[in-house]
Amino acid sequence: MHFIDSDATRLALPFDRLIPAVRERFAGGCEAPARHVHEIANPLADASADAHGRKMTSLIMPAWIPGRYYGVKIINIAPGNARSALPGLHASYLLFDARTGVPLAQIDGDQLTARRTAATSALAGSFLAREDASHLLVVGAGRIADLLPEAWGAVRSIRTVSLWARRSDAAEATARRWRERGWNVQVVTDLAEACGTADIVSCATLATEPVVRGEWLRPGTHLDLIGSFTPAMREADDACFVGARVFVDTDEALKKSGDLLHPMAAGVLHADDLKGTLTTLCKGVATGRRSDQERTVFKSVGHALEDLAAAILVHEATTG
Repeated sequence: MHFIDSDATRLALPFDRLIPAVRERFAGGCEAPARHVHEIANPLADASADAHGRKMTSLIMPAWIPGRYYGVKIINIAPGNARSALPGLHASYLLFDARTGVPLAQIDGDQLTARRTAATSALAGSFLAREDASHLLVVGAGRIADLLPEAWGAVRSIRTVSLWARRSDAAEATARRWRERGWNVQVVTDLAEACGTADIVSCATLATEPVVRGEWLRPGTHLDLIGSFTPAMREADDACFVGARVFVDTDEALKKSGDLLHPMAAGVLHADDLKGTLTTLCKGVATGRRSDQERTVFKSVGHALEDLAAAILVHEATTG
């Protein structure tokens, strides 16, 4: 079995190869049962920690292509890690031969997850963002947000990148990295104004209350929502969905994302309002953007199919 660390995983997943690989897998499909979710109590947690800090959540995400590959990602989320200056999320990916069960690779799950998530947003954007979109606004300054200019640059000619984050020091640090990579970057403090001038608004936060408001978005904008992967999380208010054509990565988003559950509960959005999934877009069954004036929204919650596509690419790139 090959052990593939963070640097090797990153080098094996350039977006110009990863995005087509994810597109091919959405079009071709795979077997992907619902993920397992386990809560693991920590009896040794600091007594002052809140309920979240006293437990770890472990997600187990399997997927396979019969006769080819079988993969499992394990994600451990420990909010209490912040007290120890540790990341709150750690992930590992195991890839097997689906015929024999032989282990093939253990892959850095953090790098794989971040890159496949950014690639999935860019893939959706290849169908939904205007062809002439050149101004990207990134909301957030975390691990996934850091990858978004590179990912979007693989599908659109991005000339200007704006960045907004709650913490100004994190925004400035991220902007410096982007400038070193050659991007024309501006840190913004007025999010409403920034939303009104961007062609693409890509959100990657852990927000539990809306950050972006529909009244700020102009016609023709594409809104990409990455963060809200639980019912308690939200990045967009109800107005973001009014009058927009809405797409999701998979139908599971309707059950998992607060961004969709809240407007559905308010009667603003209905399940049959969705115009397609990444599967129907990649198969050519659903129609993406139809005009330069319509607003589009893509909501992702992540799927084991994306991980498997990325893991196969890493394995085949590193074993030759």
